[in-house]
Formats: sequence, structure tokens, C-alpha cells
Amino acid sequence: MSYWSLLRVVLPVFAIIGAGVALRRAQWLTTEADASLLRLVVKFLYPALILDNVLGNPALRRAGNLLPPPLLAFTTIAGGILFAYAAAGWLGLKVGAGRRTFAFTGGIFNYAYIPIPLVGALYGRGTLGVLLVHNVGCEAAIWTVGILVLSGVSLREGWRRAINPATISLVLALGLNLTGAVRWLPDFLLAAVHACGLCAVPIGLLVTGASLEEFFFRDPAALFDRRVTLAGWILRLGVLPVLMLLLARMLPLTVELKRVLVVEAAMPSGILPLVIAKHFGGHPRTAVQIVVGTNAVALLTVPLWLRLGLAIVGV
Repeated sequence: MSYWSLLRVVLPVFAIIGAGVALRRAQWLTTEADASLLRLVVKFLYPALILDNVLGNPALRRAGNLLPPPLLAFTTIAGGILFAYAAAGWLGLKVGAGRRTFAFTGGIFNYAYIPIPLVGALYGRGTLGVLLVHNVGCEAAIWTVGILVLSGVSLREGWRRAINPATISLVLALGLNLTGAVRWLPDFLLAAVHACGLCAVPIGLLVTGASLEEFFFRDPAALFDRRVTLAGWILRLGVLPVLMLLLARMLPLTVELKRVLVVEAAMPSGILPLVIAKHFGGHPRTAVQIVVGTNAVALLTVPLWLRLGLAIVGV
């Protein structure tokens, strides 16, 4: 696919994020609504999306699409965080002055609201189901290795947070899919789940855009630091994508999982780490500079990495 073809796939995602920024500026989507909308997406709509794309998915009846995706996800997120921690030391960042936050935000790629519509548009339901299985490993890495690096919270607390509605819905859906019990579910229930699942990504992207508005307009001077932002670009949009594409090319993985790795390699930093860094005593300015910095140029870099990744991995 050409760069422009891939750009047309990427543009709607960033257009919805931009709409979220505009809605916040117009106060049609208020800050008071953020918490309830986020709970709605995370605890209800996203699990519905998982059920909709896992139930009856033939790609998720193959062993290669069940255990390797979350294991690779855990490895790439945890490895990215540790790599970023070392890079932050080379930059001269100290613990207590941004090193832990740089590692946490720089090592975590956006694994949900941008990749989901891209994978759906590029590859369809089979690969999308594998992506959702993959994302469980991302959650596990964030709430264990990530939180340990960021704040030193106990592993027990991290694992407790990793068991959430999305994880539970995935286990349930995989069980129904593997046993064939999905055929006993009534059509009206599947239709309702499908309708709710369709809402997850657009609402999630709108809330993402709204949450970024304050950084773009209220304190723009804080968005860029020559050392931190440039290092974030090099790490998240340069070095780590290369390593992920090498894994996708060299390992004996299913086609669906290789496609997932190609898309994830192209991603900027996730938005969720920005919220987590604030909550767990991180360095907010460092988190903002990496998250906003990598997402601001992602519209240009994502199609480039997708184009390169498709050529390198051959999927």
C-alpha cells in the first residue's frame, strides 16, 4: 500500500481526536464528563468490543493466536520501559526529576484506540481479535513492570489492577469460542453486544482528544523540551519500532500476530500513561512532553512506519 493510501486509513482516527479537542474547547464535552465517560468505555463498551470480535472468530481457535500475543505484548511493553529507563540515564535524567516517568511514558505504545480502527480497516475482524488478545499482555506489563518502575508500588497491587472487565470479558469470550458454546447465544444479545462495541473506539477517541486540549491551549510552553521531546521521538518513533519489526520478521508467528506487531510498532506513546503518571506521583511535565510530542507527529510517522513495516515483515 502507498503512503497516501495508509494516510487515508489513519486520518479518520486523528480527525476524531481533533473533534474531541474542539468539543472540549466549545465546552460541549466538559471535564466533569471525563470520568464517567472513561468508566463507560473501559468497563462496558471496550469489553463489548472484545466480545464482539472474539466470539465466533476462527483465528482465535488456533494456538498461535492465543498464548503468543499476550506474551509478546508483555515483552515489548516491559522491554520498552526498561530500555527507556536506560536511555533516560544517558540523557542525564535523575530519579525524582523525570527518569522514571520518561521510562514509563516512552516505553508504552498506544495499544488500543488508535490501533483498533487501523487493524479493523487494514485486516478485518480476524486480526482485530488477535489484537484484543494481545492487549491483555500490554495491561499486565503496565500494571506490573510499569508501575514498579514508575512508583515502586507492589506487584500484588499491580496484578489486582490487571484483572479488570476487559480481561474478564476476554477470558469469557475465548472460553465460549473454543468450546463452540457461542452458537447457543441468542441473536438479539449478539446484536446488542455488536452495537455497544461499535461505540467504544469513537467515544474513547473523543475523550482522548478532550483530555489533550488543556495541554495544547492552556500551557503550550510546557509541551516541548529539546532534550526530552527529541529523545522521546527518537526512542518511541525510531528505535523501538525497529526492534518490534525485527521481532515480527524473525519470530515464527502467525500472520495475524505479525500484522498486529506491524501496526503497534508504528504507534506513538499511549495516552493512558499520562493519567497513570499523574496518579502515581510521576513527573507530569515529562509525561506531557513525551505523550503530546509523539502523538503530535504521529499523523506523519504512522503511515511511514506502516509502509515500512509491511515491506519488512511481508504481511
